[in-house]
Amino acid sequence: MKNYSKLGVFKSKGRLYKEPKNFYRSDFQRDRDRIIHSTAFRRLKHKTQVFVNTESDHYRTRITHSIEVAQIARSISNFLGLNDDLVETLSLAHDLGHPPFGHAGEEMLNECMINYGGFDHNVQTLRIVMLLENKYLNFKGLNLTIDTLDGLLKHNGPLINITKNIKEINGVNKLLNKINLKNYPSLEAQIAAISDNIAYNNHDIQDGISSGIFKMEELLEINFFKEIYLKNIKKNKNVNKNILLFQIIRDSINLMVRDLINNSQKNIKINKINQIKDIYKSNINLISFSNKFTNIENEIKYFLRHKMYNNKSVLLKNNKGKKILQFLFRKISKKPNKFLEKSKINSNKQRAISDYISGMTDRFAINLYKKIK
Repeated sequence: MKNYSKLGVFKSKGRLYKEPKNFYRSDFQRDRDRIIHSTAFRRLKHKTQVFVNTESDHYRTRITHSIEVAQIARSISNFLGLNDDLVETLSLAHDLGHPPFGHAGEEMLNECMINYGGFDHNVQTLRIVMLLENKYLNFKGLNLTIDTLDGLLKHNGPLINITKNIKEINGVNKLLNKINLKNYPSLEAQIAAISDNIAYNNHDIQDGISSGIFKMEELLEINFFKEIYLKNIKKNKNVNKNILLFQIIRDSINLMVRDLINNSQKNIKINKINQIKDIYKSNINLISFSNKFTNIENEIKYFLRHKMYNNKSVLLKNNKGKKILQFLFRKISKKPNKFLEKSKINSNKQRAISDYISGMTDRFAINLYKKIK
């Protein structure tokens, strides 16, 4: 096992607003703790992953998904000798900006905001940690380290264009002067991003089968899962189907993580990555699957899109969620003073409405809709 600690981000670039150091926690541990104690993080408990939060107590929500991403990401980071605390922070924070009703809610909010800069959950995450969370006397937001903000902004890769809704964020110009948007993000940010894929691909399959949207037999149309299935029933012919599903998902995650680690190590070696600046100047995501597992991932995404995300019952509930958010946006736009602080309305009415709605849980949005309908 090769240790890549010299490629990890262990020394912080500091914060936008200076604070005294904490004597028993690192800067990145403090970032993680600020995320965990944030209002936005707690709300993820009642926000849709795939199934609306009110449907069952056992399906994944945004908060359980975020915890699962962090667990996978920490394991990868720890093996490679990188900064586990930074990886965990980015993983826990990556979905803070999601509105109620999952991606369907995001699509509708973006449609409502199309003439006002649009809506993107990744940008909203930045708004939350830099502006909307107010718990400190000397600054707005959580004042996370520049390294964490850089990872949140670029976890999907370099940014070519700065959109209007990014420019609106308080303090963002100060941040942009300290980072290079054209550079690739840290290995920790890359790990958090791909761990997100590993988590939702596997756990959406588990929830899909558990909910009855598709059957185990349909999953076996994918050779990757068929091989895992056959290997397990060969050893345990009379195995309980529910337990077998858990084992298949465990094996799948394990195989994906092993491939990711092996291929990422090859990438680092082939691209002669010897120091952190080599990562930033590289022209690829160094943390990536092999071609074989990239194809497997694409096959899984195709399967989920057709069998689950486009399932009639899922689409029906998504459309209901969209209608609720569209109604709330229009209703609040007519009488914003009834719902929002005057100072926020005067600053940017539409963005304030977007902030308010995107911060709602599924349950709150449904109840408010019923109340003012």
